[in-house]
Amino acid sequence: MSAVRVLVGTRKGAFVLTSDGKRERWNVNGPHFAGWEIYHLKGSPVEPNRLYASQSSAWFGQLIQRSDDGGETWAPVGNQFAYEGVPGTHQWYDGTPHPWEFARVWHLEPSLTDPDTIYAGVEDAALFRSTDGGLTWHELAGLRGHGSGPAWQPGAGGMCLHTILLDPSDPDRIFTAISAAGAFRSDDRGETWRPINRGLRSEQIPDPTAEVGHCVHRIAMHPSRPAVLFMQKHWDVMRSDDAGDSWQEVSGNLPTDFGFAIDVHAHEPLTTYVVPIKSDSEHFPLEGKLRVYRSRTGGYEWEALTEGLPQRNCYVNVLRDAMAVDSLDSCGVYFGTTGGQVYVSADSGDSWSPIVRDLPAVLSVEVQTLS
Repeated sequence: MSAVRVLVGTRKGAFVLTSDGKRERWNVNGPHFAGWEIYHLKGSPVEPNRLYASQSSAWFGQLIQRSDDGGETWAPVGNQFAYEGVPGTHQWYDGTPHPWEFARVWHLEPSLTDPDTIYAGVEDAALFRSTDGGLTWHELAGLRGHGSGPAWQPGAGGMCLHTILLDPSDPDRIFTAISAAGAFRSDDRGETWRPINRGLRSEQIPDPTAEVGHCVHRIAMHPSRPAVLFMQKHWDVMRSDDAGDSWQEVSGNLPTDFGFAIDVHAHEPLTTYVVPIKSDSEHFPLEGKLRVYRSRTGGYEWEALTEGLPQRNCYVNVLRDAMAVDSLDSCGVYFGTTGGQVYVSADSGDSWSPIVRDLPAVLSVEVQTLS
């Protein structure tokens, strides 16, 4: 029988949750790196026991950890992230120039074909790649070197490169998203980049339809249709059918179109999930009711999924990297909250149950389907 491994990054350590294919009984292993912020951990699709974790501390700095045994043991690997070839500044919150400064790794994205190749999205926004299992890192400086770089500005959580999508049908194509600059695409393995924000509108910036400056929260795709992208923006849920060349709003009947997380069903390329949050100043569900919304129409119509989720006095948030899906026949959907709960649905969202309730605030959730 297949099994699943859920990788959870929290404010105070990493946890590895495992279950068989029924996803009813769970083993909770952790905390690993207790007391450290674990912004993200993710496994290689080629060698599932190869895991990478981003370990961060305001006091002790940034470490990349690697496990080759499914999270049983870990060891630090290369942790030198040096900006390369692009001096200068970006904009600070008040619009004044600010030098590029490395703060932390927000997101790790292992290669689809090589367990030793992995990408890292960092703050201040830049993209790095390692081809030796994380021992050494080199910046793909063409992204910051795009002419718009000096105009990038931090979002409320810092200027982070938080999304990296690798096109399974085209090894040359990479998508990234930056808060608050927008979405970018490379068609030459990360050497050169261009913004892909046409159709986005952000009332909070001087030019609402500018080429860059949009606060993109998350992008998702289905591997069978990599030209179809779904985006949760600061406000608005968006969709592109042409690999980001243009976008249209698909917020439909959502009660609010502010949120952070978005993901796509493993077997239904147009079935999409979001977690609406009340507003950009009140980061909790409307009316204290935790509801995942599902669209089976690519975003045009949405339904609330509530069975098993608290529908009163719930004031948690679901962050951008805190939702994932497995690839079992009955697609499992997972998300974690800032209240320390991790929920699973073994029936594509129809019903939910908590795997664990009392972890530290959850920053990221990833899932591996194991044979």
